[in-house]
Amino acid sequence: MSPALDTAFIPSSDREEVVRNAVWESVVAVDIDHGPAAEDLSVRLGLGTVGPIRICSARATAVTIRRTERLAREDEEPAVFLGVQMTGSSLVVQNDRECLLGPGDCAVYESIAPYTLLFDEGVDHRFIRFPRALLALPDRLLRDLAAVPLGSDNPVARLAFAYFSQLAVSDELLQGAHADAVVEPSVGLLRAVLTTQYGDSGLAKKPLEATLSLRITQYIRAHLADPGLSAARIAAAHGISVRHLYAVLSRSGISLGDWIRTRRLTECRRELAGPNGRIRTIAAIGRSWGFVDATHFSKVFRQTFGISPRDWREQNHPRSHT
Repeated sequence: MSPALDTAFIPSSDREEVVRNAVWESVVAVDIDHGPAAEDLSVRLGLGTVGPIRICSARATAVTIRRTERLAREDEEPAVFLGVQMTGSSLVVQNDRECLLGPGDCAVYESIAPYTLLFDEGVDHRFIRFPRALLALPDRLLRDLAAVPLGSDNPVARLAFAYFSQLAVSDELLQGAHADAVVEPSVGLLRAVLTTQYGDSGLAKKPLEATLSLRITQYIRAHLADPGLSAARIAAAHGISVRHLYAVLSRSGISLGDWIRTRRLTECRRELAGPNGRIRTIAAIGRSWGFVDATHFSKVFRQTFGISPRDWREQNHPRSHT
């Protein structure tokens, strides 16, 4: 993976802030304590996505990463991380457990609980972030396997190490037209690793169909503001056909277009009534949630809520009269 960030090209006084912002925006919100002084700090990050999966390939000087209780509590999209140790060693701490990772080892940890990652010798690591709902695994299994080394005694984990260590640095897959094709295999492989480690490989064989509707709707919620959100993109992110997508949602009583439009309208209504409701134009707020035609936006807003966007904003932000 080509580096998305290299502190060699950043003034030393700005390095810590730049690294922090890149990690918060692309991976997860964490506190980062660098070992060396700013002028000796070195970080190279490669960042990419495969459908809903986020990937960070990192090489850096010594660092300690902490997901605090406050940050974990504020999590908007619960995630499970797979950490892949390339060289050197690192320590993963979560749920009162510690695990030391050496080359070829992996471990998972959850964003909804505090954790600490210690890289005293420097970082040569791959971080792969999966939406928690996408894995469709029992909460207890994920809690019990957090900060447990997945390595040489598990042949499925060895396979996963080879697979994910290559996926994380493949520009062709991360940026190419075939990226969405590896989403389902990636999810299936991590499920196989965790269920075999847990001693219940049958879980990996159970179909994900029972949770597919939930995972689809969570994906849509996370991408509501994306004007390119479409049935084809949603289906590709879950490794299914568009026809199957509509069938799954229909069984849950969901009409895709209506469901997306209603939730986008709800977000527009929230923004119009919020503290910054008068800072942006009504048309701009509509566009930011996928309504490119201002007249159409006003019409469907009134049809849904019985009031125009302008009148709704006026109710919540009455102009003062002197």
